[in-house]
Amino acid sequence: MPSLTATITQEALAGLVERVTYHNAENGFCVLRLRARGHRDLVTLVGHAAVVSAGEWINATGGGAKDRTPGQQFRAKFLKTAAPTSIDGIERYLASGMIRGIGPVYAKKLVRAFGEKVFDVIEAGPDRLREVDGIGAVRAGRSTAAWSEQKAVREIMLFLHAHGVGTARAVRIFKTYGAEAIQVMSENPYRLARDIRGIGFKTADAIAMRLDIEKTAMIRVRAGISYALSETMDEGHCGLPRTNLRSLRRGCWKSPVTWYALHSI
Repeated sequence: MPSLTATITQEALAGLVERVTYHNAENGFCVLRLRARGHRDLVTLVGHAAVVSAGEWINATGGGAKDRTPGQQFRAKFLKTAAPTSIDGIERYLASGMIRGIGPVYAKKLVRAFGEKVFDVIEAGPDRLREVDGIGAVRAGRSTAAWSEQKAVREIMLFLHAHGVGTARAVRIFKTYGAEAIQVMSENPYRLARDIRGIGFKTADAIAMRLDIEKTAMIRVRAGISYALSETMDEGHCGLPRTNLRSLRRGCWKSPVTWYALHSI
């Protein structure tokens, strides 16, 4: 089998989603075809997104890989979606079925009626949707509710990205907590280590520090103790006396953040 020689570079990529080739609703894994800025041909983007649709604008950072196979693939570590602003993008987005009750036919009608202001109408003046032939109270209500859901998802993902959470983990957090994700993260980010597979104490602690959680906060102490005990169990023990826990010193544990938590008790 011929070997591939690949060069990975960290870079940014931005562009319009031409086609969603694949999207797994459970874990957010997606393969997108992007009309990217600065690229003549379509670029294949592989990453994670809670929701994604043709017509959306994508901003991503990660690695672009070129090898002997035709085309170029961009592997996104961070991926941020935004509602389209061009007429073509808006129509593609509405026609994709992302907004319940709106398909290709009504997408054309809405763009014809409201142009680039269509999303403003859906959000701020939903009653005006009924000016479009064929759109009644039920369809208008579904469209408004669906748009609100999409907006909430974007706000949650932006919050998670702003606090150092990669897109793949951000999708898992959103899938676990839904609309409550921001509240959970703000109140007790250490729940992530307990509730989400693949996120441990060290990751949760790094997020907590970005959220300005005090090093002596009780939620951090409890999480640190739980982590210390789990480390001990991995070494074959079934528990630790309180005195042993308190007498631990830096270097006894794989992570110094645990030491800080333990010495707060």
